[in-house]
This record gives sequence, structure tokens and C-alpha cells, in this order.
Amino acid sequence: MKKKYYLKTCLMISGFLIPLSLLFGQSQVSGSVTDSATGEVLIGVTIKIQGTSQGTTTDVSGNYSLSANSDAILEFSYIGYKTQEVAVGGQTSINISLEEDLQGLSEIVIVGGRFRPRSVLSSPVPVDNISAAELESTGQLSLDQMINFKVQSYNATQQTVSDATAHFNPADLRGLGPSRTLVLINGKRKNASALVYINDTPGKGEVGVDMQSIPIEAIERVEVLRDGASAQYGSDAIAGVINVILKENIDETNVNFYSGITSEGDGFNYGFTANTGFGIFDDGFVNVSTGFKEQERTDRGGEPGDDVLILGGTNAWTEANPDLGMTVGQPDMTTFDVFYNAGIPVNNAEVYSFGGVTYRNGKSFALYRAPYWVDDPNFIFHESGETYEGFQPTFETDIYDRTFSLGIKGEVNGWDVDLSSTTGSNSVEYNIGNSLNEIMGVESPTRFHAGGYEFSNIVNNLDLFRKFDDISLGFGSEYRTENFITTAGEEASYIGEGTQSFPGLRPSNEVNKTRYNVGFYSDIEYDNGMFLIGGTARFEKYGDFGDTFNWKLNSRVMLMDDRLTLRTSASTGFRAPSLHQIYLSNIQTLISGGTVSNQATFNNHSPAIRELKVPNLKEEESFNFTAGLAINLMENLDVTFDYYNISVNDRVLFTSSLAAGSDAAINAILATYNVTSIKFFTNAVDTETKGVDFVVSYDNLEMGSGKLGFNLAANYNKTSIEGKIKTPTDLDNAGYDIFDRKEQSRIVSARPKTKVLVGIFYEMGKFNTILSGTHFGKVRWKHANNGLNGAPLGPGGSALPTNDKDYDQVFSAKLITDLSLAYKLSDQATLGITINNLLDVYPDEIETQGDFVTDLGGRFKYPWEVNQFGFMGRIISGKLNFKF
Repeated sequence: MKKKYYLKTCLMISGFLIPLSLLFGQSQVSGSVTDSATGEVLIGVTIKIQGTSQGTTTDVSGNYSLSANSDAILEFSYIGYKTQEVAVGGQTSINISLEEDLQGLSEIVIVGGRFRPRSVLSSPVPVDNISAAELESTGQLSLDQMINFKVQSYNATQQTVSDATAHFNPADLRGLGPSRTLVLINGKRKNASALVYINDTPGKGEVGVDMQSIPIEAIERVEVLRDGASAQYGSDAIAGVINVILKENIDETNVNFYSGITSEGDGFNYGFTANTGFGIFDDGFVNVSTGFKEQERTDRGGEPGDDVLILGGTNAWTEANPDLGMTVGQPDMTTFDVFYNAGIPVNNAEVYSFGGVTYRNGKSFALYRAPYWVDDPNFIFHESGETYEGFQPTFETDIYDRTFSLGIKGEVNGWDVDLSSTTGSNSVEYNIGNSLNEIMGVESPTRFHAGGYEFSNIVNNLDLFRKFDDISLGFGSEYRTENFITTAGEEASYIGEGTQSFPGLRPSNEVNKTRYNVGFYSDIEYDNGMFLIGGTARFEKYGDFGDTFNWKLNSRVMLMDDRLTLRTSASTGFRAPSLHQIYLSNIQTLISGGTVSNQATFNNHSPAIRELKVPNLKEEESFNFTAGLAINLMENLDVTFDYYNISVNDRVLFTSSLAAGSDAAINAILATYNVTSIKFFTNAVDTETKGVDFVVSYDNLEMGSGKLGFNLAANYNKTSIEGKIKTPTDLDNAGYDIFDRKEQSRIVSARPKTKVLVGIFYEMGKFNTILSGTHFGKVRWKHANNGLNGAPLGPGGSALPTNDKDYDQVFSAKLITDLSLAYKLSDQATLGITINNLLDVYPDEIETQGDFVTDLGGRFKYPWEVNQFGFMGRIISGKLNFKF
């Protein structure tokens, strides 16, 4: 056609109209993009023609090429760098050097995708990104508690009078238990702890990572993925993933000295942390951290006065000791750690390594052995002629946690390759102090080594990624070996009925079990800057239970000039039963069968459990759906909202106490092992968890001569048991309830359904202040039998009412307020003061209705089986920071 017409034709592609007129009157523009400081090429930089959806990205050599009009403006953007705008102006070659944007870098996240890092707002799944400074501003002393007061869907509480559980503290995401949150360090799997939580606390029957073993001074930031990710990372990532990123800085040294105490005058703590770094070879780095902490006990026990229930009657001793000699609170604890993180460039690759060792020595307390409960005829704890006052056994631990990773990453034939090996272990040794073994008589020692546990793993990973324009591909493999060891205590700790408070682990409890698993995954992702869709598939084979296949799909659309993100994901997941849950066996002294007695835990392969026809443990399976949005309403004001629904089938849980009854097999087991009740692990229930997360953050608001910031994060979370409890047939026929009301409440109502975090911070010159509030919703404790299978006895042996309201108790919602003040004394020194729980708030007190099991005869004043935020009260602390 000779006459020139203006052609405007539109194609419908995925619901978007693209004018074809943009294809005319354009010239080819090409060039490269580098880092302005190092000169290194930048891969995956987005180049976009301003005002259009047309653009491209740099390839593996940092080069790009696209068609653009001579009057077009090109936008060069890359996460962690300042965006640049350049007018084409008829140029055909444009080379750009981008400058780092340290403030923007703080919003980058790695977890949640295998490909290049994204910002919190552009991620297709919900991720929290918390800097070390934000974590430390909480005034808490351990990583688990810092995250607890910064992430709305995370819960962790200090436990008490619960053997080793008081030295670890169960923590979880979305109330799904410690076992279903995967923890990574620098993107590599962290080993689980050696401990199974088998006492009556939140997380009972679960195995988690020892979060207290990761020192805050080594941490750059923490990323919390609030989405299922088993297809990407393997077992355990049902509730989400916590990725701890270690420091890399080489130009700064930080030293902190701190101390604190409760307003009751106990719980005194003090310690120091130090972090420094230095360059090595040409562009390598080594960052090193160390820390020491001393923590003293607290005591918030009840004052029952009258101990007629179960253990004996009122006498002169109980009148003189209304608290029954109890110590109920946090344990004494000494902690020491050393960590490092290093990277050395070698040709076009980097050799990297990180790791560390954490040691903790702790002492908590068991139930006081009053003189009318445990006699001392052999004068172990008193002299002849003196008044015998009883004794309180101590439960002491030596905990070691070790991590070491070595790897190399670089480019091979256009592929980003990461090859690594990571090993980790956690061990705990038990010692029982200030106790005796009655059967040994006058020969009984007062201190016993009661055995211990150790868990270790070796994880080998090979990951390959490549970007082809808007499409990214990834493949990888993981080979993991795991080992669980139980070591018996000294003979004096277990002969007869064993040591008072904790019979030692016996030779029959010893195990040394190993298993392997191998996994393969593939990733594909299409991302044109506005629209993203990705998929992951993973096959995994375990040496002890077989194969599993899982998948994940996610998608994201960015609208309103990339200020609005709509996102959704769906995935299947799994969790392999831990070696601990399969092979653990022991005998504990507990409140069981209406008295203080010994209870046996049998492992899944024991003849006793086979006699009861309990099935072999199998993997849990899950389905996870998430949908939400993220929006930048204005500069520095961001809002996110996400809905989630998680179904978990065949959850591996710890049963209720099974005492003598109509089942001959159980009665025979109780007689053979001289115990009053037994427990075991089984795939007991199916659950559904659903909820919403809502986050608002507003930073850098000019106010007066300073800057004001505000954030709000809220979570609503509800877990329900779906269908019937999966009771083995013979036990079901005999009328046994293997997962009673109390155990059910531990997974549906022991954690708050609502949690809201609000923070206001203001910085002016040398002064900085943070005022924050954490609302913990109500929790509910349920009595085990509710009078349905034999009502608990009250004083004098009278039966209590059978109305559930007389036993169950709802502990009301509470608001915990924290205040933090900091003043910069000089360029090198800053002084800080923090008051945690400013208003000295405690949980509701236990209302016992005379039932011994509820509060152990009044020994516990505050709830211990359900726990919102602990019962330490107000804590005042100070910190002096030196920066060089």
C-alpha cells in the first residue's frame, strides 16, 4: 500500500492488550550493566521502556538488547540497587553502572523461591524480612523470643518444671507445632534438636530446631516464609520456612554488654556479644561472632498450703512451707557461642563456608519431695536427730549444637551452580542433682548421670539455575543422612524405680539409628516483570518408609506501576516422622493415673507396641493454599493481606496416658515394666488450619526534627481436628481414648487464635525510642477426661461435678507493652534501656476447683500446659554498644 496509514492492532494475550504500533519506528538499543563499585556484571537487571510493559533483562554476561523509540526513556532496575532512568536520544549503545541501595537491600528476600532474590512486595508468597537491629530492639535474649515479638504468626514461650523442655522451649508457626517449620541458615537446612518434647507443654510430641543455639550477634537478618514449601525444600516445611542470613560485613566491629533483672528481683542476667570481620585474599571476607550469657532462675510458684490431695495430709511441714518448697520459673542457664561466615572468590566462582558451636549448661527444678511424700530413712539429706525437711531435685543439662557448611557456587556454561555439604548436630546430656535412689539405701549418691540424646545429619546439595529471557529453570538434588542416638545413664540412675524425679535412661532404651533420603526437584518460572507464574515438583525417597511426590504452583501479578501485587499459591507437602519419634523410649516420673508415678514411652518398633497392633509411623501429608495482596499506598507505606488454609493428614502425635483397663495386652505391659501408664507415637489425627495475616508498615515519616515509624501485624489462626481420632482397633474396642480432650486442646487451643503486634518508633538526632504492644489472644485448657471416664477426686475423695466448665479454663487475652530507649553517647558508643512487660502483666491464675491435676495441688499459680507469653513479669535491662 502506497498510502501510509496509522496501524493500530491489538492482540489479546493473558487478558492484556498490546498495541502493535509500538513495533514500528523503533531502533535496536544494546549495552551492558555493571556494579559501579566492583565493575562486575549484573545478571537479571530489568530494563523497561517507561510508560509501557515492553522490556527485557540482562543475560548471564550482563548484556541486553531491545527495540525502543528514539524519544523513549529506559528504566534500569535491580533489587539492591538504585533505579536509573536514561533517555535513548537516538543512541544504539547504552552501558550503565548501578549503585548499591543499602536501604532497599534490607527489603530483599531469598527464601520462597529458588531464583534471583526479590523484594518483600514483589514476592509471589508472603515473607517477613526482619533485620538484626529490629530483633535486638525487642530486648529479648534469645532468637526464638525475638521472633515471637516480631512475627504475628510465630509463638514461643519459656517452659518450667518440664525436664529438658524447660531448656529448649517449643516454638512454631501458625500453631502447627515445632516439627512443621523448616529452619535454614544461609539457605541450608539446619539440623533438628536432639530432644522430643514429651512433657505437658505446647508442642508435646514434637521435634524442632534448637532456636536458642543460633546467636543473634551473628545474624544479618531473618526471613520468615509464611507458606508451605515442601516441594522446594523437602520435609518439615508445611507451616513455613525460617531462613537466617549471617553477617558478611568486614568494615565494622560491634561489641555489646548487657544486663537485666525482673521487678521481683530475680532472673538476673548479664553477658556480652561481639562481631567483627576482615577481608581475605582479594575480595574475600570472614565474619566472626562470639557471645556469653549468664541467666539466673525465676520463681513464680503457687502457695497451696494444704497438700491433702494424692501426696499426703496437712502437717506441721506444710504449714511452715506453704509453697511446698517449689521453684517454678525459668532455669539457671549459661550460654557460650562462636560463629563464622566466610566467602573467597576463586576465578568465576566463590568458595563459601559458615558454621559455629553453641554450648548451654542449664539447671531447672523438679517437684519438691516433701518429707511426707519421700522419706529419708538412710539420712541422705539430714543428720540423725535433725528434722527432715525433704529435698528438691534439680534437672541439669549440657547442650551442644554444632553447624558447619562448605560449598562452592559459580557459573558453568551459562548455569548458576551451587554445590554444598552441610553437617549439624545437637546433643543433650542429663544430670540429676540433689536426689536419691531409694533402692540403694545408704549407698545412694545424690547426683546421677541420667543419659542423653544426640541427633545429627549430613546434607549434600547440588542446585543448578539458568535464566532464558523471561523464563528461569532450576534443577537440583539433595542427599541427606540422619542419625539418632540414645545413651543410657549410669546404673545408679535407673536400677529399681530409678532416681527420684527422673529415672535414668536404661540400656534397653539405647538406640543408634540411621536413615537416608534422596530428593530431586525441578523449578520453572516465567516472569516478565508484571506477571509471574512458577511451578516446582519434587520426588523424595526415604530409606525407612518409601517415596513421596510433591508439587507447588504460585503466581503473581503486579499492577498500578508495580505498587500493587496480587499473589496466590497452592502446594502439597509432607513431613517424615523423625527418628526421635520412631525410636524414642524412656520412663518418666509424672502425674499419671491420678498419682505421682512412673510412665513408660515405647518406641514404634518395640514388641509391646506391636502387641497393641499400633501401625508403623508413616509420613504426614498436607495441602496448602494461600492468596493475598501487597500494596504500596504511598512512599514508605506498605500493606499486605494474606489468607491461608492448611490441611494436614496423619499428624504424628504423642498419645494420652493409657492406664490399666479392659485391654489385657496393656495390663500385661504395665505389670511387666512396673509402670502405671504407657504412651507411644502414632498417626493420630487429621487437622485443618486456616487464618489470615495482615501487616501495615509506615516508615520515615517526617515529624518535628525527627522521623516517625509505625507498624502493625495481626494474625488470626484456627486449627480444628477433622474426622475421628485414629485409634488402633483393639484399643478402640477396649474403650481407650488415645488422644483425650487435654491432648486435643494442645493442638487446637493451647496457642492464641489471635495475635497483634503494634510498634511506634521515633528517631531524633542522638535519641531513639520504640514503644510496642503485643496482644496475645485467649487460650483454653481442657481437662483430660472431663468426668466422662472417672471424675477426678476432690478433697476427702469426693467426686467433682462433671460439667466441663468446672474443669476447663479459658485464660483471657493480655496486652504486653515494651519500651526501648537509646541514646548515642558518641560516634562509637550507644546506651540503651529496655523495659519488657512495662505494665507487669501476668496470665490469669489457675482456677482449680480442687482438682489436683489442674495445678498439681496448687504448686502452679499460672498456666503451664497452655502458655501465651510466660509469667516472668516486668524485666528491666540495659545495654552498652561500642561500634568501631
